[in-house]
Amino acid sequence: MHDDLIARATSWLAEDPDAETRDELAKLIDAGDVAELSARFSGTLQFGTAGLRGELGAGPMRMNRSVVVRAAAGLAAYLKKSGHAGGLVVVGYDARHKSADFARDTAAVMTGAGLRAAVLPRPLPTPVLAFAIRHLGAVAGVEVTASHNPPRDNGYKVYLGDGSQIVPPADAEIAAEIDAIARLDDVPRPESGWQTLDESVLEAYLARTDAVLAPGSPRTARTVYTAMHGVGKDVLLAAFARAGFPAPVLVAEQAEPDPDFPTVAFPNPEEPGAMDLSFAQARATGPDLIIANDPDADRCAVAVQDGADWRMLRGDEVGALLAAHLVRRGATGVFAESIVSSSLLGRIAEKAGLPYEETLTGFKWIARVDGLRYGYEEALGYCVDPEGVRDKDGITAALLITELASVLKEDGRTLLDLLDDLAVEHGLHATDQLSVRVQDLSLIADAMRRLREQPPTELAGLPIMRSEDLTRGTAELPPTDGLRYTLDGARVIVRPSGTEPKLKCYLEVVVPVPDHAGLPAAHARAGELLTAIKRDLSAAAGI
Repeated sequence: MHDDLIARATSWLAEDPDAETRDELAKLIDAGDVAELSARFSGTLQFGTAGLRGELGAGPMRMNRSVVVRAAAGLAAYLKKSGHAGGLVVVGYDARHKSADFARDTAAVMTGAGLRAAVLPRPLPTPVLAFAIRHLGAVAGVEVTASHNPPRDNGYKVYLGDGSQIVPPADAEIAAEIDAIARLDDVPRPESGWQTLDESVLEAYLARTDAVLAPGSPRTARTVYTAMHGVGKDVLLAAFARAGFPAPVLVAEQAEPDPDFPTVAFPNPEEPGAMDLSFAQARATGPDLIIANDPDADRCAVAVQDGADWRMLRGDEVGALLAAHLVRRGATGVFAESIVSSSLLGRIAEKAGLPYEETLTGFKWIARVDGLRYGYEEALGYCVDPEGVRDKDGITAALLITELASVLKEDGRTLLDLLDDLAVEHGLHATDQLSVRVQDLSLIADAMRRLREQPPTELAGLPIMRSEDLTRGTAELPPTDGLRYTLDGARVIVRPSGTEPKLKCYLEVVVPVPDHAGLPAAHARAGELLTAIKRDLSAAAGI
């Protein structure tokens, strides 16, 4: 076993185009570090519907130039077999370690395979890449990003020509083409021949951002903004300036791209502590709201003053606010969300007489809804301009929520006031998440198996009226690894994360609210129920 491992590592080393990972791997081979080599050569990083995502380092189980060249070659082979020989592939990248190298390698592989390649001019938000695919009539797009993962990670996200991310069976077909590549040296990688795009593609994106706002709407809300050490700042500031909003006050410590994300444990606005610097800036400057993007700026977080201090709104709260705003503006078309998001969107759409759809988790599904006008997901993702960007977009979402805050401000009201109105109108829809990060992935499989073999019959004293194993699919949904429990006045979904080593449980309770005076009692009841559901679900899953 040991000799075989060393042989595999040595043959990988011989082909590795990157001096840094070659050096790293050579040291592991020289030291005979069997444990570390086994971890890196125990298989290959799997290409799925999120593309690739993993820790940077040498070997087939890590993100590196060898893995990226194979992924690009597999994608190129798939595109040619799908009738897109000679088509254009657009490549974007964020400011993480190695992102620019991975983008350049992808362009070289596409060029060598006879496709045309165009690379965005510099690190830019993921939605700019999603926009560029449709704008330039490309057959596919690649974004090199690990979104809000830890600093040591990077990733590779693939879009097809409709501008939305791949879904089955395309992922499996691309994975098969990647597996078919025997030797890296057989993949042609010319030194030039691709195009580096100029600023016009960004200008075209920015020109569209104006269109998400209502002509003549108030633009008075003042914001504090953090880019979370990512690539959002310049594009967001340009979009806000074009719209005529007051210039956001920046969280200076997090304004510039930094692949080490020095001020946060995880560069995700949802993680504890990530918004602390924003809250401090808001206490000092007193804005109407805080806006945060994640590092590739496809997500948008919103925080508001609640009593004496600031709190971040849940993704479901922002999702409902944007929906109510679009309804008030007379939007038509389908409102859509994933099954893990709040059922409040369905109530809002129904009352407005608008069609509504639920999809599997992820914008790859939401973006494919026919006639989509607005889509959102509880993990801070919002699609407010589906004709321009068939994906979540943290820049246009920031514009739209700031417009709503401005409209409310003119009436002496806030985003929290509108949330209260929605609770009185539709019932208080309170959501929470039980999220368990693991080192050992088998713990997630064990929890799912335990819930399947011994499903709970009640949670928080509420009887479970319907238990669904989503691996079987439903009339509306293709199969996925998940469980859904419908309770009397509550809903729970349990699923493994598609992008991180986490088991995620999504909880929602709906508490009727007779009038505004009944809101405090409804919030207290919702809090009790969510706490009790978390406790009982943890026990049932053994986590």
